[in-house]
Amino acid sequence: MNRAVILIGSYIAVQMLSDIGSLKIVLIAGFSMDAGTLVYPMTFTLRDLVHKSLGISAARAMILLAAVINLVMAAFFGVVGQLPPDPSVGDQSAFAALLAPVWRIVLASIAAEVVSELLDTQVYHRWKERMGHRAQWARVAVSNGISVPVDTLLFAFLAFGGVYELTVVWAIVTSNIILKLLVTAASVPLIYAVPERTS
Repeated sequence: MNRAVILIGSYIAVQMLSDIGSLKIVLIAGFSMDAGTLVYPMTFTLRDLVHKSLGISAARAMILLAAVINLVMAAFFGVVGQLPPDPSVGDQSAFAALLAPVWRIVLASIAAEVVSELLDTQVYHRWKERMGHRAQWARVAVSNGISVPVDTLLFAFLAFGGVYELTVVWAIVTSNIILKLLVTAASVPLIYAVPERTS
């Protein structure tokens, strides 16, 4: 039970951090990417670990719960950003400038997360049904290999299509896919860190 709490809490925390980070576009090694990409790829492996140890229903419920929490978080930041500041504290305009939601990015991020993570769940489940306990590493590689491009394309074009030049959007897509697949490759062995749910 403690392991399950840690996995689900970690998944939701990383989802929240990535949604906040996605508000900033950074340049790393010559590649444009939203800063949420620096942590978001971990959610795919965490989702796989939850699926393996708690089952498909728990994985789906966690994905939807994370989406609701991220939506509530964005709305909360929006409300707080509009509340009048206490003038005796000094200038607090940085809060709204930094954390006030950009709804196009928030909704694009949540939509991409839900679609890609549910797709990842389904592919993982089908692979598990077909292969059983064999080649567990392949569950992660195949499910993430399909869901990562879907997630990236959905997010980049919903969030930035028509806002930035097409070359910038494609640069974001390319860098995101490369980074996410590298994280997937590095995290594949973690699938062996949790026991398989038997019931």
